[in-house]
Amino acid sequence: MSDNTLWFEGIRFPMVGFSPELLREVRDKFLVKDEDTITVTYPKSGTNWLIEIVCLILSKGDPKWVQSVPIWDRSPWIETQHGNELMKSQKDPRIYTSHLPLHLFPKSFFSSKAKVIYCIRNPRDVLVSGYYFTSKMKIAEKPETLQQYMKWFLQGNVIYGSWFEHVRDWLSMREKENFLVLSYEELIKDTRSIVEKICQFLGKKLKPEEIDLVLKYSSFKFMKENEMSNYSLLPNDLTTEGFTFLRKGVVGDWKHHFTVAQAEEFDKIYQEKMAGYPPKLFPWEEC
Repeated sequence: MSDNTLWFEGIRFPMVGFSPELLREVRDKFLVKDEDTITVTYPKSGTNWLIEIVCLILSKGDPKWVQSVPIWDRSPWIETQHGNELMKSQKDPRIYTSHLPLHLFPKSFFSSKAKVIYCIRNPRDVLVSGYYFTSKMKIAEKPETLQQYMKWFLQGNVIYGSWFEHVRDWLSMREKENFLVLSYEELIKDTRSIVEKICQFLGKKLKPEEIDLVLKYSSFKFMKENEMSNYSLLPNDLTTEGFTFLRKGVVGDWKHHFTVAQAEEFDKIYQEKMAGYPPKLFPWEEC
């Protein structure tokens, strides 16, 4: 993989919108406040769906906000230049987003009461989604084949580094009161109960009809049609022809892409790297 991306502390980042100085500042100086709500994921793990749900919970299902403000402005990525700059004018209580691995996350978080919602997803689906995303975005070298991207993914040589390390490190926080772990698979299987769980975690009491509105406007159909959420507003110089951010929104799509040999190769490394973690943490293991 050619070095056309930014390296910081052993992690690969896009060249556009990131800098070592900013990443260092976010880790060492960004002040996390007790009232903050932070959505954290490894890329392609349901990040934008989670943001949409949180935004709609805060607006009690009223879609005006999600239909009038771009998703990256509603819940800025703190490690990007655009998002970090936007945070300076964010009013309390703030909501924001990050893909950062635990060791690069703002140090101030660990002594705060800020609430983090961490969403995980079957890494096989993450890999396939990442492959198509990288193929259509001008942020990193494009993989020639899925096999090539799988090699990069298993080595941790993709944007934001190793899925295995990201998940292992963040899951070390799972017993803390201000930390909620969700999975993409649970969200797909029973969206209502997970939305209710998020409401409880955030201390927000919504009426059943307000929950209905959250479910309606955060659905794949509505998000795909909402230009404030479907990333159709991205500048053309960042994407290539045929770019679609919301591709399928399903569970198990990897089965249509992996060969038997690729599935076996992936499983071998997965079992090695995730050994010792209770299977109940990973709903996809039951699929």
